[in-house]
Amino acid sequence: MAASAREDGARGEEQGQRGCEHYDRGCLLKAPCCDKLYTCRLCHDKHEDHQLDRFKVKEVQCINCEKIQHCIENVSRQDCPICLEDIHTSRIVAHVLPCGHLLHRTCYEEMLKEGYRCPLCMHSALDMTRYWRQLDDEVAQTPMPSEYQNMTVDVSRINANVILCNDCNGRSTVQFHILGMKCNICESYNTAQAGGYRISLDQQ
Repeated sequence: MAASAREDGARGEEQGQRGCEHYDRGCLLKAPCCDKLYTCRLCHDKHEDHQLDRFKVKEVQCINCEKIQHCIENVSRQDCPICLEDIHTSRIVAHVLPCGHLLHRTCYEEMLKEGYRCPLCMHSALDMTRYWRQLDDEVAQTPMPSEYQNMTVDVSRINANVILCNDCNGRSTVQFHILGMKCNICESYNTAQAGGYRISLDQQ
């Protein structure tokens, strides 16, 4: 029965869709009652002689990587941070960001037109690796204007800037650059300055 559930729930290239007739969903629910995988409780109940209590589901399987993942309790019982509508009762498909926060897929698509960060925690909302490498090239090809060359941050060393990374939550001491400051830990440019600028007197 698990095989037929996979056919119901997994993305099929021949059908060009994912999920089932009831839900567009990127995962299969692992039913705690019988340990079988189904797209939703309705599909489960159709094939089994018992009913699935969706509130007892603790694990799901990603249809792409096929890894079993644990559910975070009540994760959908929150408002979308973009439109402020309840996600749990909405008929609009929810999108899970890498940081774990949820928002409506339509709101996610609109958000990407303006920026790339989670509106709640500022973590990158998608894989930015390719863009960071392009920014590496731009930084390397853009010399700093003379008025910024002696910029420092309080309690940091000369010509350095202390930054906090929104992606790995690390703290780095880096050279200041007007185009962006790269985290020394995860190489993300999704960073924020920790402290204010000052001009180093021995460099004037």
